[in-house]
Amino acid sequence: MQATELTLRAGSRTLVDRLDFEAGPGECWVILGRNGAGKSTLLQVLAGLRQPAGGQVRLDARALADWPLAALARRRAFLPQGRSDAFGYPVLDTVLTARHPYQGSAYWDDDADRALALQALADMDAAHLAARDVRTLSGGERQRVAIAAVLAQQTPLLLLDEPASALDLAHQVALMQLLSRMCGAGRTVLMVAHDLNMIDGVASHALLLSGEGRWRAGTVGQMMQPDLLEECLGHPIAVLQHQGRRVYLPQGSLAG
Repeated sequence: MQATELTLRAGSRTLVDRLDFEAGPGECWVILGRNGAGKSTLLQVLAGLRQPAGGQVRLDARALADWPLAALARRRAFLPQGRSDAFGYPVLDTVLTARHPYQGSAYWDDDADRALALQALADMDAAHLAARDVRTLSGGERQRVAIAAVLAQQTPLLLLDEPASALDLAHQVALMQLLSRMCGAGRTVLMVAHDLNMIDGVASHALLLSGEGRWRAGTVGQMMQPDLLEECLGHPIAVLQHQGRRVYLPQGSLAG
């Protein structure tokens, strides 16, 4: 996926000004920034669900607007923030909706679709929820089901808006390990995140949105520096080394 001169606005505010970056196979990009910096808006534009104020997004060297919707759905999957379940569908049926781009004129899900959906639930430690009404799930369980649907879509590109939100620690770690393996197998991930320590060792690249149109993009080694993180997040960050990995700590007292 490639963004060229991409400009995003919200009313009179410029969120991102003339962004240029390219995410390739096997790369995991983390998008960082303060609330309101444009992270979710950017993912929606990259998914083709919202139009930019300027510039262009290309997927496999083809403008998003030129992709038929079903073909686009087979190339990229999008996990939004939050969701509201108005109807009491079983969890398995909820995940099976991700298989629709592959079914053409077929009306029923086949055995292969069900197997893929069940495997995606298992990958998210949610296979035991398959028969549950989605409205009865906890927030963390519902998030794992939503991620399972993204996995069942089997796309080479995943756009994830805060995928670890609502997950407990064990499932956050398991998710990051899964994403790392997927990138190791050649898939591309772009995700919004807030926990710097959770993405360490998973992300290969970082896109920092600092407000008022400002941005920086590069490798994690280039971008995850204390001065750049402070500019991006609005708070000083100390970067320490511990047992071969980086640890990110907010500086200053945390006491009230």
